[in-house]
Amino acid sequence: MTGRVSVVLGDDHPLVRHGVRRLLEREEFDVLGEGSDGLEVIGLAEHHRPDVVLLDLSMPVMNGIGAVKELARVSPSTKVIILTMHTEEHYILEALRAGVKGCLSKTQAPEHLLQAIREVCRGGVYLSPSVSGVVVQGYLAKSETPYDPLTDRERQVLQVIAEGKTTKEVAVILGISVKTAESHRSSLMSKLDVHSTAELVRYAIRRGLVEP
Repeated sequence: MTGRVSVVLGDDHPLVRHGVRRLLEREEFDVLGEGSDGLEVIGLAEHHRPDVVLLDLSMPVMNGIGAVKELARVSPSTKVIILTMHTEEHYILEALRAGVKGCLSKTQAPEHLLQAIREVCRGGVYLSPSVSGVVVQGYLAKSETPYDPLTDRERQVLQVIAEGKTTKEVAVILGISVKTAESHRSSLMSKLDVHSTAELVRYAIRRGLVEP
């Protein structure tokens, strides 16, 4: 790839975004925008069509896995690199299956991030050392991600509910009618065979959609 690489950042921690932006701009990457939740990042990517999106796996409204799938739709040529504190096997395998081209633990040194961006822009895949060990173990164990009966939209609704939002707030955030939000909520409870918001929250935590 010739010319400067364009990047959009997605992380709900302003200090993290500021630190990554400074690092990238010092290395002459073009940072086109920053988003604090999955939907915001998707909007920025659709508008700017960056070469790379750096995405935190755990973000409000729409988490990293959900955002990766949407990014592939709105900006197919954009490469996605996940930055995460979650290096458990099922998180990483699910991210790779969703189509990410790079996975890095946030505990890695900055040079790993720069190397990851350059590698995915060349058409490769980059896994930081701590992540690659997890992937190898998963492959050797023939791991499968736990079965999830929910659609992508139901997963979005579940995440926002688990973040403490009312049905009306869910509708506003996701741009759907209150009736549709209520229908998704009922479908969630039926599919998961749960009968309270607390049980929905526990499921969302187990799936990594929200943090406990």
